[in-house]
Amino acid sequence: MSEHERHQSKGMVPFHRPSIGEEEIAEVVDTLRSGWLTTGPKVARFQREFAAAIGARHALAVSSATAALHLALEAVGVTAGDEVIVPTYTFTATGEIVTYLGARPVLADCRADTLNIDVTTIERHLSSRTKAIIPVNIAGQVCDMEPILELARTRGLAVIEDAAHALPATYKGRPIGTIGDLTAFSFYATKTITTGEGGMVTTNRDDHAARVKSMSLHGLSGDAWNRYAAQGRWYYEVTDFGFKYNMTDVAAALGLQQLQRMAEFQRRREQIASRYGEAFGELETCFVPRDVGLGMHAWHLYILEVNPPALRIDRNDVIERLRQRGVATSVHFIPLHLQPVYQRVCGYRQGQFPMAEAAYARAISLPIYPAMTDADVDCVIDAVRATLRESRR
Repeated sequence: MSEHERHQSKGMVPFHRPSIGEEEIAEVVDTLRSGWLTTGPKVARFQREFAAAIGARHALAVSSATAALHLALEAVGVTAGDEVIVPTYTFTATGEIVTYLGARPVLADCRADTLNIDVTTIERHLSSRTKAIIPVNIAGQVCDMEPILELARTRGLAVIEDAAHALPATYKGRPIGTIGDLTAFSFYATKTITTGEGGMVTTNRDDHAARVKSMSLHGLSGDAWNRYAAQGRWYYEVTDFGFKYNMTDVAAALGLQQLQRMAEFQRRREQIASRYGEAFGELETCFVPRDVGLGMHAWHLYILEVNPPALRIDRNDVIERLRQRGVATSVHFIPLHLQPVYQRVCGYRQGQFPMAEAAYARAISLPIYPAMTDADVDCVIDAVRATLRESRR
């Protein structure tokens, strides 16, 4: 019995379920039969098609979005002693990659409406050591990029977008992946398209692309990438100490078919978000996500915020009661400055970033994914409304 079948037998709506069809299975099987499993023709094709889909000059497939962010920071020259502005309201990967290079993650608070970083939350943290800014498009809604880019230009800073949530979001008509100096995407199992594990770096700069390509595979010279292919060369040079971050053809095969369904997936996520908004928008016991109209929302997450003054129970109790009603949820995110390692190593403490802490105390991520049936959506709506109704003050 599959995980999905076990959930269904218990009447559960899981937090996520991947949308894998016969086309994905056939593409992966074709790869397995080809005899080429690691980085090869399917990765090359996935990179070309991804770049074309979002309009970027370069797309480089890697093993994770964490790897993508690390490579992007390395490509812009972040090194020991530098500082990088990172939102505290994000997953730890956004901050930890800064430390890989010996630099310091400098945390910033979020906006109350979108939960995103913006120029007003960034400016107060700039110093002579600041080298880059990493805006994160929380839940799939884009940051307001124009003021951030203008600030970066005046200070000579790189802008690397963490777009792990944001495929295929847009900003004022422009696809995410074409705006910052480099952009990192995630294809983790729960993301808007998946390769199981995987990521992509996009950029319009040839020099950044060349650096990412080389450093993602041990710092090998460009002509050594496909040295086992028929047209490849046995001779290679190691031009720098690099990393092992390449994507496999098996993963890329899955990604190729997922990419073709990207628009379909986004439409379904948008439909579910619309139904949630209609169901919860008028309730006094919660707040629905605020779309501030900067572009198309990817709806990777649907973050509902409970309204504590209107309830007799807290967010944690709401989550438990939803679980008892058959709805699995999650929390995005526990702010970085509340995590032990950021407090121990970086000196952060509770109370420094009040907007992020307030959002965290209220946030519940509801199931939202293309494989949800209308009955699944009904179940979530009924469970949330019933839980909030019975818990009102």
